[in-house]
Amino acid sequence: MSAVATYSELSKLHIWETSEWQALAAHAAAPMPHLRDLLTNDERNASLTATFPGIHLDYSRQRVTKETMDLLLAMGQVAEIPAKIQAMADGVHINTTEDRAVGHMALRAPRDAAIEIDGVAVVPEVHAVLDRIAAFATKVRSGEHVGATGKKLTDVVSIGIGGSYLGPEFAYEALRHDPAANAAAQGRRLRFLANVDPVDAARAMENLNPETTLIIICSKTFTTAETMLNARTIKSMFELAMPDVNAADVAAKHIVACSANVPSAEKFGILANNVFGFWDWVGGRYSVCSAIGMLPLALQYGPDITRQFLDGASAMDHHFQTAPMKNNLPILMGLTSVWNSSFLKFPARALLPYSQALLRFPAHIQQVDMESNGKRVSLDGTLLPEGLTGEINFGEPGTNGQHSFYQLIHQGQT
Repeated sequence: MSAVATYSELSKLHIWETSEWQALAAHAAAPMPHLRDLLTNDERNASLTATFPGIHLDYSRQRVTKETMDLLLAMGQVAEIPAKIQAMADGVHINTTEDRAVGHMALRAPRDAAIEIDGVAVVPEVHAVLDRIAAFATKVRSGEHVGATGKKLTDVVSIGIGGSYLGPEFAYEALRHDPAANAAAQGRRLRFLANVDPVDAARAMENLNPETTLIIICSKTFTTAETMLNARTIKSMFELAMPDVNAADVAAKHIVACSANVPSAEKFGILANNVFGFWDWVGGRYSVCSAIGMLPLALQYGPDITRQFLDGASAMDHHFQTAPMKNNLPILMGLTSVWNSSFLKFPARALLPYSQALLRFPAHIQQVDMESNGKRVSLDGTLLPEGLTGEINFGEPGTNGQHSFYQLIHQGQT
């Protein structure tokens, strides 16, 4: 055994049983200056930053000192965070409960990347789907692919729920007023339908003409109850709106799918060539970079914009895999989150974007974070000690929050 034991060497211990965890607990129990006093230390403040091209992370407003961060990084080393990141990138089945790889980084990898999952080189498969999406989106946007009555398809309604909705809608809203994306979207509309309440279906189709609208059904299994109910509702609406057109032609021209279940999609009336697939190693909450997100976004903004989006995600993946922990943005944010929730016992985290373009960021992160960390047991099924699950995420764009729950945060007793 090395001088510093690793988590795997201490495999009979859970992370909360290690000496590094206990050191953090003792540190949290010791007196610490108030945050307003910590912020008077310019040297401390300057040390609590990290950068990535286009992103500056300032975590000096966290209730941490240099000692806190040293202890957190030591715990991260014992927990073998870099090795676990590499295992994910290498296609190891780190999703042990379902015995699956967690391969969403392959969804945005460059065309020449070499990534294997279960012995299969998956990057060529990913780019084959992306190429099909780009070709289809180009045909729809140019008017080469038209609706059943010969009219150009200018509007899209994407039907999905959970990860098949929150991530794509977040990205759509974030890009709406980016100059290049906005210019590419002129004359087009994209809407999302998730709720089974008929009012949501009515809102999604409000002022849209079925003859000029394309429907995307997003369901890996093509059995998701809410999605399929909404899909049947909209399909019937389209058939009634075009009574002189054969129902099969309506489906063939106006309905496409993102699914791994091609037979069920075909049974629904969708042409096999209009089904864009993804894989069981794509977790729902990470699927914005799969066909689930790329198809509606490519239809709205064009393939060039979506490729830039994927390239940015891939660049962050590379940073996540290669940057030292002390400079690694995702790791630093994860460690400070553990400090806040598990040691300082803060049960909630406010996400307060001051950019209106990020108005759906809190909802997206609620799913990405809480579906991962909102578990009461460890990977081996052990019941976690109280306070070891993730935070409750909530939030609104900052200017709205200032006039609602900010007063409770600053003046209330909770």
